[in-house]
Amino acid sequence: MKRLFLTLSIVLTYWVAYSQQLSPRQLYPGLFEAVQLSSVYADNKTFVDAIPRQPVKVIMSHYQAEKNKPGFDLSRFVNTYFTEPQVANSNFKSDVSAGVRKHIDTLWQVLSRQPDTAKGSSLLDLPHSYIVPGGRFREIYYWDSYFTMLGLQESHKTRMIENMVSNFAYLIDKYGFIPNGNRTYYLTRSQPPFFSLMVELLSRDDGAKILIKYQPEMLKEYAYWMKGAAGLKKGNASKHVVKLTGGEVLNRYWDASDQPREESYKEDVLSAKQTKEAAPVFYRNIRAAAESGWDFSSRWFSDPAKLATIQTTDLIPVDLNCLLYHLEQTIAQSYKLKGDKANYNLYQTKALHRKAAILKYCWDNNRGWFVDYNWHKKQVSAAKTLAGVFPLEFHIADTVQAVSVAVHLQTEFLQSGGLVTTLNTNGQQWDSPNAWAPLQYIAIYGLINYHQSRLARDIAMAWIKTNIRTFKKTGKLLEKYNVVDTHAQAGGGEYNLQDGFGWTNGVLLNLMDYYQVKR
Repeated sequence: MKRLFLTLSIVLTYWVAYSQQLSPRQLYPGLFEAVQLSSVYADNKTFVDAIPRQPVKVIMSHYQAEKNKPGFDLSRFVNTYFTEPQVANSNFKSDVSAGVRKHIDTLWQVLSRQPDTAKGSSLLDLPHSYIVPGGRFREIYYWDSYFTMLGLQESHKTRMIENMVSNFAYLIDKYGFIPNGNRTYYLTRSQPPFFSLMVELLSRDDGAKILIKYQPEMLKEYAYWMKGAAGLKKGNASKHVVKLTGGEVLNRYWDASDQPREESYKEDVLSAKQTKEAAPVFYRNIRAAAESGWDFSSRWFSDPAKLATIQTTDLIPVDLNCLLYHLEQTIAQSYKLKGDKANYNLYQTKALHRKAAILKYCWDNNRGWFVDYNWHKKQVSAAKTLAGVFPLEFHIADTVQAVSVAVHLQTEFLQSGGLVTTLNTNGQQWDSPNAWAPLQYIAIYGLINYHQSRLARDIAMAWIKTNIRTFKKTGKLLEKYNVVDTHAQAGGGEYNLQDGFGWTNGVLLNLMDYYQVKR
């Protein structure tokens, strides 16, 4: 009996652990689709974040027994068996009179989360405290966190930065990569790989030894992004890697699933009815764009006005490859610190090859701008976007290219409130007239790298003014801003405008300190 009890305990423990990695659609087949395609919740993210009040087996048994009965009320059923996720600290009220710096300092506490132990939810456990973006974004997000960390460093909150870096290392060790966010429904994709920049940021406070400490995780992340490269034939792609006709290997965004996103299920199902692409191809392209963080933008469309023409997996994004260039360089540096000359040379060579490929395929000499490359069509993308500033941030551009980028930034992208994301206005949130904190930061410091300090300052001052004006008016710092009509709110996207907001706070505080803005 003892042996039988032990066996059952092991099986039960395994099942609980396994079920915690399953996504809501996998756990609640039929019920999930019914809820997401109905009007139970206005936001599809609500149900996938909800906490079940009963074991999955019990809920599904009751659903199967009740769903076909006369008068069945789906909304009542969901409210009976699930607890709707709450926005933590929703009662927080800002004190505009105290100033934006005090507001951000308070927000670090408001947006801070302790390791969550709620069982049965879609949340993935993390060992340390962390900062969330805010609003509907109740979990940690990958690339958001780097820009949040910039502000944490200005606030001398090094231990929180360390906690968040350790959390990401934990995710890499457990899953082999950093998911989009710590939710089960994000386990099919990552986000722009900023981990090496986070490690570098932490090393400014804790010393170069940090690069050695997190070398294993940087290598694992690199292996994730490069999986499938070995043996790949020219002109073909496998997962995140593409081997170009010249033999160079560069990367693209890609998602392991070809199904509708669970957190935006209804939106994806409806959008798929408008496309000429096969549904699995469309869903993969939608998901790949979500991995990019630019969800959604004309950048990914063959027709700038139509989401239905999304072609994300056909494109080699210039910014993604700049980030992987930095990862290769940082891994090389970590080997140098360990005295491993062979591996230092190996990763430096990888970085140099990637730099040469970026310059070869992503520089459009006719337009004087860095763009994405369509590896299917073997031509540069027609979309001119703010992703073109990344080669300046990572010292990939030459001086002539940098000057050209600066001219176009000033004459085409710079508006009264900051830099627009693209030159297209089509209702998507990663298009004009919207602007986002991370892209302002990359552009400003990229220009500084090439001694374009006056333009960098003009952009920074416009952005700071936009943030502070809105804060004084509303008491909020928002996830994005309309920089063309600064009296209007930013729009587009699949959800309402969110406030909080992690990366906005981080970039604003960083820029205010760099340019010694006191207010």
